[in-house]
Amino acid sequence: MMLKDMIMVFLGMVILILGVLIGVAFLTLLERKVLGYIQIRKGPNKVGFMGILQPFSDAIKLFCKEQTYPLYSNYMSYYFSPVLSFILSLMIWMLIPYYFNMISFNLGLLFFLCCTSLGVYTVMVAGWSSNSNYALLGGLRAVAQTISYEVSLALIMMSSIIMIMDFNMMKFSIYQNFIWFIFLMFPLSLCWFSSSLAETNRTPFDFAEGESELVSGFNIEYSSGGFALIFLAEYSSILFMSLLFVLIYLGGYHFSLFFYFKISLISFLFIWVRGTLPRYRYDKLMYLAWKIYLPISLNFIMFYLGIKIFF
Repeated sequence: MMLKDMIMVFLGMVILILGVLIGVAFLTLLERKVLGYIQIRKGPNKVGFMGILQPFSDAIKLFCKEQTYPLYSNYMSYYFSPVLSFILSLMIWMLIPYYFNMISFNLGLLFFLCCTSLGVYTVMVAGWSSNSNYALLGGLRAVAQTISYEVSLALIMMSSIIMIMDFNMMKFSIYQNFIWFIFLMFPLSLCWFSSSLAETNRTPFDFAEGESELVSGFNIEYSSGGFALIFLAEYSSILFMSLLFVLIYLGGYHFSLFFYFKISLISFLFIWVRGTLPRYRYDKLMYLAWKIYLPISLNFIMFYLGIKIFF
């Protein structure tokens, strides 16, 4: 690989990351607007035209605030866990199956599973290093929840992998030329959607930051930049989960406006669920993962394996 190619790939990555960050900024604005209209109020509408510059003013405010840290915290791990979680959530974006100027992973889905599994540790360390009981409890709950739903996510993904017999994300668009996978595996796609809600700690599964009982969960001691990084990591993983849903179930990657419209629609669903559903009870959440999603996904794996062998 020539130096020029390396530079081009690096520039492509930088542009992609900038795009993701701008997308995350406007996703937060969309969320605040949509929740505002669901609750019959306006949402942010003062900064810029119709509040369009609100995310930027929020970012400037957060990153200019003084960085505080608890006296008894384990400083190094407390300081670096948000940074690591942010880096991990941006690393996953390297998986987008562009046709040109990007890394094309043959084992892309395995890389995705590795990165999401590593994300658990950052949450755990963030909760533990603050040395606060609320944060520790929030971190433990987040870890248990994320690990439980990762199992069902991996198994649901296995069914799609059996359909295309490859780990490369490019293959999904080739196999979905004639029919989208959502029509072939509708129950599984719903399970995938709710598992990705739980995976990204979103309502109705937001126990890691259950305000009513844990104040703010694992990120309670974080302010200014650290909080902003945790926030950015969460929203970038929401966007990526929407992207993955579109790749696997809604026709794969096509460089068109319709593709980005589909991603926006799934991201909107994340917000809509937040505005509509109340929080689950914690034991019910675990019950859902182990007693319902796990058997369903295993049954579907057997079913699709049978079809594959039969045909």
